[in-house]
Amino acid sequence: MKTNYTLAIIVPAAGVGSRMQHSAPKQYIRLAGKTILEHTLAKLAQLKQASSIVVAVSDDDPHFDSLGLIDPRIIRVSGGKERADSVLNGLLALAANPPDWVLVHDAARPLVMPTDIERLLTECINADEGGILASKVKDTIKRGGTHSKQTVPRDDLWQALTPQLFKYHDLIQALQAALAQQITITDEASAIEWANKPVKLVAGRSDNIKITTPEDLDLASFLLQKQHSENAL
Repeated sequence: MKTNYTLAIIVPAAGVGSRMQHSAPKQYIRLAGKTILEHTLAKLAQLKQASSIVVAVSDDDPHFDSLGLIDPRIIRVSGGKERADSVLNGLLALAANPPDWVLVHDAARPLVMPTDIERLLTECINADEGGILASKVKDTIKRGGTHSKQTVPRDDLWQALTPQLFKYHDLIQALQAALAQQITITDEASAIEWANKPVKLVAGRSDNIKITTPEDLDLASFLLQKQHSENAL
């Protein structure tokens, strides 16, 4: 793997997590003794090659500063109304000394494995193109409203995960241009796709779940315990 590159991480964490039905945003819900965000940042902090870990949170967020995060690479920036706005704010915070590559990861994905992230870095940087962790769709997919209208072939369907890795200048240009034209951006890959640049699909573990609803918490707790047991062996 090429080693002569610079890397920064951006974590959009300004969401309110309304589907969690909780008094605090979902990234601050406690799981196995820590907040979800702390678990996520601990995973990302294992990437020693990352020079900065930029976390985009709401200006009126009362929780972040009380976490007591001690990694000097962690930088707080203002989050935006939408995910794309938060990511763009993170990119702009790095503009004075931009990295070659930027890795964007969901705050609510604390189960990502560092080995998957390293594979993403290796495959994308060696190919000199951006990419995302993704998982092949396993279930039968139906298209419809209240009734099934069509069974969708799943041979080439992937579930997009994070992290997503792109060259700094490619991503900031794609986001700025897409937002200026009011294009709906659901993730970083959608901005890069809109800009007609390649997005490599790198197979990742399907247990890299995004905690979105209350029932996800029990599953995440079980999976975290399993990971800790594996690491202790």
